[in-house]
Amino acid sequence: MRSPVRKLLPFLGAAIAAGGLSACGDSHTKVTTGTYAGESGQNAPYLDVGPLIYEVQLSRQLNPTNSEDQAYLKGLAPAQAKLETGEEWFGVFLQVYNHESAAHPASTNITISDTQGNTYTPIVPQAVNEYAYRGGEVAPKQQLPPPDTTASFGPTQGTMLLFKIKIASLDNRPLELKIVSPESSVQTAQAELDV
Repeated sequence: MRSPVRKLLPFLGAAIAAGGLSACGDSHTKVTTGTYAGESGQNAPYLDVGPLIYEVQLSRQLNPTNSEDQAYLKGLAPAQAKLETGEEWFGVFLQVYNHESAAHPASTNITISDTQGNTYTPIVPQAVNEYAYRGGEVAPKQQLPPPDTTASFGPTQGTMLLFKIKIASLDNRPLELKIVSPESSVQTAQAELDV
């Protein structure tokens, strides 16, 4: 006859394992690397950069002839709007969260690079572009884009970093997003982008 304790051992082992697994997603754990995976930011990494948290919602090529994408390309100066032969528009949509009790600046030092070392910095359209990511102060307990803005109601619910990249870079994947904290350049995070 088996003792009651021996009958409970498998259940106790399962409960301990489940408790250990749930600790992996602990909100106190700082994450500085990740891989984007999923439509509309599902399973996208929350990247801790200084006191702020950045989440990549979506990254993709932009088509200037597509009516949705035309809104993302609005507000470019003529020199900015010109694509050279072999270049493509590329958008990275993100949200930024400030869970702190003080305001903090969102990074403007954000780049993407391919596996061959080509690095791209974002182009910032004029203020008429309501989707563009501009950095700036994020108020305590607030986020970018702020609620009730055009970007927050957009398909990705994120603000857009706009890049001109070489089409060849799309063959040199994965593309990697790098974010550097404006408060301390040693605080950085990287995420592999979906294309």
